[in-house]
Amino acid sequence: MDAEWSADTRRRAALHGLLADPARVAIVDLLAWSDASPSELGARLGLASNLLAHHVGVLARHGIVRRHRSEGDRRRTYLALVPGALDGVGAAGPARPAPSRVVFVCTANSARSQLAAAAWQRVSPLPTASAGTHPAERVASGALRAARRHRLPPLGEPRSLGDVLVDGDYVITVCDRAHEEAPGLAAGHWSVPDPVRRGDEDAFEAALAQIERRVADLAPRFTGPATTG
Repeated sequence: MDAEWSADTRRRAALHGLLADPARVAIVDLLAWSDASPSELGARLGLASNLLAHHVGVLARHGIVRRHRSEGDRRRTYLALVPGALDGVGAAGPARPAPSRVVFVCTANSARSQLAAAAWQRVSPLPTASAGTHPAERVASGALRAARRHRLPPLGEPRSLGDVLVDGDYVITVCDRAHEEAPGLAAGHWSVPDPVRRGDEDAFEAALAQIERRVADLAPRFTGPATTG
């Protein structure tokens, strides 16, 4: 009888077993909303570093969590969920009330945050904006071309945080450097590699693909009417 179970059934059973520990569920729940460093996760969950390292190690060995170096502080490591690793097990974490606006932030506001706001407009009725910690003079040409290829809404001019943020904004940093420059600013962080650094079309395509995937995953998890701050 056991031999009749499909490979997907076996996979989901194994995942349920891995997530039987409450600490691992809590880690997955947080990472479903935001990439995080081990110290950020430990502070949020109140877990000792050795216990956190154990649970993260188990999740990493089974392909649920991945680690990567920060593009800002190269000594820092970020943890992120592996795309698709938890498909079919309903482990996305609880929904949250809709904010008044979703604001995407990167350093220059010339590529990633602009593309994220444009991608958000296409899938969610919630208002959106973008900003930079050190805004550039203009949007990167590679970002403009990527937006046109994917028929995204027009990208705006780079703007600074002080000119954009208002009370009630749900802030997501899409750049490690911006996240590290303004600790505590963002409700969420997406560690998206900088396509401007490489400069080629493939880099912008890869950045946009990650952004669109994460936007599509996040948007349905906000429930109810938008809050007014």
